[in-house]
Amino acid sequence: MDDLEKAILISFDESGTIDSPLKSQAVAFCQQIKETPTICRICIEKLCFCNLIQVQFWCLQTLHEVIRVKYALLSLEEKDFVRKSVFSMCCFDVIDDSNAVRVLEGPTFIKNKLAQVLVTLIYFEYPAIWSSVFVDFLHRLSKGAVVIDMFCRVLNALDDELISLDYPRTPEELGVAGQVKDAMRQQCVAQIVRAWFDIVSMYRNSDPDLCSSVLDSMRRYISWIDIGLIVNDMFVPLLFELMLVDGEFEQLQGAAAGCVLAVVSKRMDPQSKLAILRSLQVSRVFALVTGDSDSELVSKIAALITGYAVEVLECYKRASTEDAKAVSLELLNEVLPSVFYVMQNCEVDTAFSIVQFLSGYVATMKSLSPLREKQAHYVGQILEVIRTQIRYDPMYRDNLDSFDKIGREEEDRMVEYRKDLFVLLRSVGRVAPDTTQVFIRNSLASAVASSAEINVEEVEAALSLLYALGESLSDEAMRAGSGLLSELVPMLLSTRFPCHSNRLVALVYLETMTRYMKFVLENTQYIPLALAAFLDERGIHHPNIHVSRRASYLFMRVVKLLKAKLVPFIETILQSLQDTVARFTSMDYNYTPYEFSGPEDGSHIFEAIGLLVGMEDVPLQKQADYLSSLLTPLCQQVEILLMNAKLADAEESPAKIVNIQQIIVAINALSKGFSERLVTASRPAIGLMFKQTLDVLLQILVVFPKVEPLRIKVTSFIHRMVDTLGASVFPYLPKALEQLLVECEPKEMVGFLVLLNQLICKFNISVHDILEEIFPAIAGRICNVIPKDAYPSGPGGNTEEIRELQELQKTVYTFLHVITTHDLSSIFLSPKSRGYLDSLMQLLLYAACNHKDILVRKSCVQIFNRLIKDWCAKPYGEEKVPGFQSFIIEAFATNCCLYSVLDKSFDFQDANTQLVLFGEIVQAQKLLYEKFGNDFVLHFVSKGFPSAHCPQDLAQQYCQRLQGSDFKALKSFYQSLVENLRLQQNGSLVFR
Repeated sequence: MDDLEKAILISFDESGTIDSPLKSQAVAFCQQIKETPTICRICIEKLCFCNLIQVQFWCLQTLHEVIRVKYALLSLEEKDFVRKSVFSMCCFDVIDDSNAVRVLEGPTFIKNKLAQVLVTLIYFEYPAIWSSVFVDFLHRLSKGAVVIDMFCRVLNALDDELISLDYPRTPEELGVAGQVKDAMRQQCVAQIVRAWFDIVSMYRNSDPDLCSSVLDSMRRYISWIDIGLIVNDMFVPLLFELMLVDGEFEQLQGAAAGCVLAVVSKRMDPQSKLAILRSLQVSRVFALVTGDSDSELVSKIAALITGYAVEVLECYKRASTEDAKAVSLELLNEVLPSVFYVMQNCEVDTAFSIVQFLSGYVATMKSLSPLREKQAHYVGQILEVIRTQIRYDPMYRDNLDSFDKIGREEEDRMVEYRKDLFVLLRSVGRVAPDTTQVFIRNSLASAVASSAEINVEEVEAALSLLYALGESLSDEAMRAGSGLLSELVPMLLSTRFPCHSNRLVALVYLETMTRYMKFVLENTQYIPLALAAFLDERGIHHPNIHVSRRASYLFMRVVKLLKAKLVPFIETILQSLQDTVARFTSMDYNYTPYEFSGPEDGSHIFEAIGLLVGMEDVPLQKQADYLSSLLTPLCQQVEILLMNAKLADAEESPAKIVNIQQIIVAINALSKGFSERLVTASRPAIGLMFKQTLDVLLQILVVFPKVEPLRIKVTSFIHRMVDTLGASVFPYLPKALEQLLVECEPKEMVGFLVLLNQLICKFNISVHDILEEIFPAIAGRICNVIPKDAYPSGPGGNTEEIRELQELQKTVYTFLHVITTHDLSSIFLSPKSRGYLDSLMQLLLYAACNHKDILVRKSCVQIFNRLIKDWCAKPYGEEKVPGFQSFIIEAFATNCCLYSVLDKSFDFQDANTQLVLFGEIVQAQKLLYEKFGNDFVLHFVSKGFPSAHCPQDLAQQYCQRLQGSDFKALKSFYQSLVENLRLQQNGSLVFR
């Protein structure tokens, strides 16, 4: 063993016994040898005389690299030597030396590597330099199985490395592939096909594995060789004989099936394709698919059947004559039963999309109206396939029911997987509505009849079919109960499934009922059945919390839909919900964060009750009694909890806080059913009950001033009361707002300002006095926490604290915008607020010029425009706010209207910038001219423009446009002026 062989063995060692430095040294030595000029000769010599597998592999790998990368640098002599040597190895040529090694006697991966080396030579040399390679190889096939096997490997490697389009190719590789295929078609393809036929005929009984290899190679080439070489009286009968032979050669049967699939999948015009499909008589092998579903043969036959069906369907779609359509339809009808069998019993080939094929087939049915008997039968089969495909696997039953991690993942996967199947179902429903509804009815009936143990997935699938069908029905069809709906919906409402305790079944049952509730709206005799399903253990009283909460939400939607039709049932409903209501607001309530969070927290039951009780159809006395029976105990509960908290004076109990939160949420939800008109105008007694409730809940802010979740919930309730009580909420606002401002963190301040925005937008100047009272405290807080300039960027600029401040900053600008646009700008000028005016103006100015959010900048410019209108008289009038005029002309006009737009970050290509912000800035200049006349022009044009190096003629044109009445012309001119100045500045102007 020489040094190179030792180095190769060390570099390939995976045992871990060789130390790292030695291994690195060996790798470096091998690399050094690779760089020697005689490396090709070294490799070939080793391949001929060294039987170490690692050495053989290294030499073949090195040869492959050298030819691929350095082919052009090799001498003619070296190329000739490599060519002859590699070809001799591939053809098992004997070397006259007793010590010679034969590479073809090595393992599979060595032979594959040798094939790859030969293909690399073919890439550079065929057909121009080495035109005889394939013909020469064909002459050597008589040497027997070893050389035939190698020939197959070479053809496979040629396909993998160059011809197949399954891998990405460079334009150069595509060009070479084209040349190789053209040369092979012209020179040797017919001979290769003849050799394939002869080999398979000769070895089919003695060496089926070799025949399988030959057919697998052939399959790869069918897509681009002359189809007549395969589809003829010799080859087709041979392929079908091989598939249909009864024996133990399943691999050979599967390889033959692969070749027939390649024939049917070959691209050609529809007329030729149809003729071939018809002549093949593929139906001869359909029966083979009913064998052992786990066998490789069955999966190959299944792939052939589905591939054939796809091609037949494509021929039908593209057929240009009635005869062609008739033939396609006949072949399609012949193959469909086997396709349905494959879909339901076999592992479907990944290249075949069940949904895509069936959708295509259903589309063809649309032209066959009414459906023929066979097509009607196939509709039933399609529906059966859909039902089978959407069924959950029973192995996940417990995971899905307990909704653990595995259950959640499986449900997510199935939701995604089912989408296309439900689209297909709706297509079938449109083509054959009656058949579809009968199928769903029978599915439901059989699911109900089956035993509880096995019917969970059956019931869930049947209900899901009914649910999905509802999506394609019009409101009119739903209300009228067209087709079988008038039978299906009552059947659904009255059924109690043995597996109703299962989470998935219960959920889809409730969703389906809700979807078909419009039928109940028109057929009110079914209301008791619907209510029973929602209120008993199938719905709100279901033992699974996910189901009961979803039921609460869906019941709320049902109440919204049925409204007044439920008035006769209010007593029954309230009695049935007593325990649910009590449980939601009790101290024992399960308040783990996971359960408490999310949109379905159980509070929808209170919203449903509010919608029921809050209708004007309910008599006043009954309404007052119902509401009192709900609000009084809840308020008493809060008062007791607050009293205990005051007495205890200890650390707040998390359970108590959550309990109070739950009560606020419940009352909030309950109030949604009561309109402002009802509680203030028609039934003020009801309004009084809500005012008393508000009074109680505001005490929470006094007792728990620092508990953020409670403050947020109370704020939310005040929002609700503003909408519900209207102006009658005013007496409660000063105390509430004062309390909310105590120790208000930036995050809470956002919520507080949103509440003020709601008040201003609803009541306008009526809130002047309240706002004037609290504004100084707000302004002081704003000026303290919001920086005058930008927030830090970079690694430390994305902390939660900074994000909260940024959110507050945006809300502040919205708040100031709402104040100014609702005629409340005088608030800024009250004696207590006046001290903050300068700071607020500086804050607004910086944002108007620099804020990253264009819409925030627009709002700030609009605020200034509004303040100019409110606070500035016509030219030379008395100044309402001393110093404001000079601030606007010197700071706002120059910085915002000129310098900020000259900055290249002001992007005229951006729609918001160009259409919204720029328009407001030009509007501001127009307004400044109207209010301040020459004072503005003098400063803006005489001092601002020169600093931006604006030419005199452009400045004069600007003045003319400013004084004119055409706003669009001014805007257009000012944009071109800014763009001209930018070109002159070349970015040198710095914001001042």
